[in-house]
Amino acid sequence: MIELVIDQRRKDLGGGFEVGRVLPFAKRRAVGPFVFFDRMGPVDMPAGIPMSMDVRPHPHIGISTLSYLFDGEITHRDSLGYHQDIRPGEVNWMTAGSGVTHSERLERARREGARMEGIQAWVGLPDGQEEVDPSFEHHAGSSALPTWKSDGVSGRLVAGETMGMKAAVGVYSPLHYLHLDMDPGARFQTPTEHSESAVYVVSGLVEIDDGRPLGHGQMAVLEKGIASVVCAQEPSVVMILGGEPLGQRFIDWNFVSSSKDRLEQAKADWRAGRMKLPDMDDQEFIPLPE
Repeated sequence: MIELVIDQRRKDLGGGFEVGRVLPFAKRRAVGPFVFFDRMGPVDMPAGIPMSMDVRPHPHIGISTLSYLFDGEITHRDSLGYHQDIRPGEVNWMTAGSGVTHSERLERARREGARMEGIQAWVGLPDGQEEVDPSFEHHAGSSALPTWKSDGVSGRLVAGETMGMKAAVGVYSPLHYLHLDMDPGARFQTPTEHSESAVYVVSGLVEIDDGRPLGHGQMAVLEKGIASVVCAQEPSVVMILGGEPLGQRFIDWNFVSSSKDRLEQAKADWRAGRMKLPDMDDQEFIPLPE
C-alpha cells in the first residue's frame, strides 16, 4: 500500500544539465538510509559540450554516494586518488565518512556525444560510523551485482541484500536497491526484509497493488513492513529502494550529519581550503553557496 507519492522536481545543476530531485522531500526526508535521490537526465548531449555541464570538484561528509547509469558514461576522480569511468549497469560507491572530494566529468560525451541517464543516490552512514575513513569501490558484472530473469522481469541487485541475494557493494547498514526492467503485465512483489521501502519509476507506467498508477519520475513510499505488488502497464524501468532508517540527519549543501555543529565545521573546512581536491582534477572547484 502507498503511504505517499513524491513527484520529481526539476533542477538545473548548471550549464543546462537538469536532474529530477525526489529526496529529500518536505513530507519525507528519507527512505531507510537513502537521504538523497536525483534522477540525471535523460538528455542527449552533442560532441563538444562545454565543461560547465560537468560536476566540478566538491566535498562530502557523512554519506556514501551511489552512482548508477542507464545510458552514457561519467568519469569519477577523487581525493583518494581514484580515477574510474562508470558505464550502464555498474556501480560507483564512494564513502565520504570524515570527508572526501570528487568530480564527475562528461568526458566521453564531450568527445563523441552521448545520451546521459542515471541516478545519483546518497546513503547516510549509521550512528557510530558517520566519520569512518573515506573509501571508493567500483562494481560491475553479475558476480558483483546479481541478476535474474523471471516472468517478464529482468532484475539486478544494485546494492544491499534481499531475495536471497547479496551485492558486493560494501554497505554500512541494512538496505536493498534493485533495478527492474518489466514487460507489460509483469508483476513484482516488493521486499519486506527492511522496514521502509519505495518504488521509483524511471520510465513507463506501473500500478501498485492494482490500484494507483505511478509514472515517469514518481516515487511511491510504501507502508512500513507491508509487501506491495508492482504491475507494469507498459514496458517500464523501475527502481526499488529501502532499508532501515538512521534517525535524524541534517543536510547542508553536500554535507550530511546527525550534528549541526559538524556541518558547520565541514563548511568552514571547505571555505578555508582545508579539504584536499581530487588528484588529477585540482584546478577548479565548486565554491560554498552563499
